[in-house]
Order: sequence, then C-alpha cells, then structure tokens
Amino acid sequence: MRSAVWYSQFAKAAAHFCGRPRVFTLAVAVIVVWIITGPMFGFSDTWQLVINTGTTIVTFLMVFLIQNTQNRDTEAIQVKLDELIRATQGAHNALLDLEELEEENLDAFKAKYQALAAGARTDLNMGNQDTGTPEP
Repeated sequence: MRSAVWYSQFAKAAAHFCGRPRVFTLAVAVIVVWIITGPMFGFSDTWQLVINTGTTIVTFLMVFLIQNTQNRDTEAIQVKLDELIRATQGAHNALLDLEELEEENLDAFKAKYQALAAGARTDLNMGNQDTGTPEP
C-alpha cells in the first residue's frame, strides 16, 4: 500500500511538473540542439539513435504517469457526479456508480436515456418545453 501512495504522489507531482510551459520549452530546446549537432556528427546512425532512444524512453514513462493522472481525475469526477445524483431530489439513485456495471446493463440505461432525449427533442420541435422530469 505504501508503494501505491508513493507512486500516486510521484505521478501527480511529475504530471504537474511536466505540464508546465518551461518543460515544453526545454523539450523543444533539446530537439533544436539535437538538430544543430546533426552536421557535427554527420547525421550518423548514432546521432539518430540518441534522439530515438531518448524520446522512446520518455514517452514510455509518460504513458504511465498520464494514465495514473487520468484514472485519478476520472474517479474524482465520477464520485462528484454520484454525489450530485445522490443529493438531487427526484434523481434516480440507480444511476450511481454506473461505471461499474457490465456493458449490457450500461447499454440498457443508455438506451432508456436516448429514448428520453429523442422524445424531448420531438416535444421541443413541436414548440413544447423540454424541461422537467418525464415521470409523473
């Protein structure tokens, strides 16, 4: 558990750091220096291998950091949405925690709400309002 906390803190800090304009500028500067040194190294295979290896390693590691950050953000948004559903009078509590449902159950909920949306659009096109709840 301790390693999960450490990784989460590290991933958050690294993602925050890497998202800064200065880090992007540094990455561009590294590429510019690499391009400028091309003629000095005769555009050799080793010269190309340096940038290819460096960018591959950075990309590989960043994928995990970005995924960790994305997972945390998505989870936080889901919890916030669940709280809004829970706290809203008349809301359907069955919609809480939908992301944990099997695909077929999720598709059933989606179809129900797509039908409600289609009906609301039809009403709107007929000049009726599309606000309120469909249940009596």
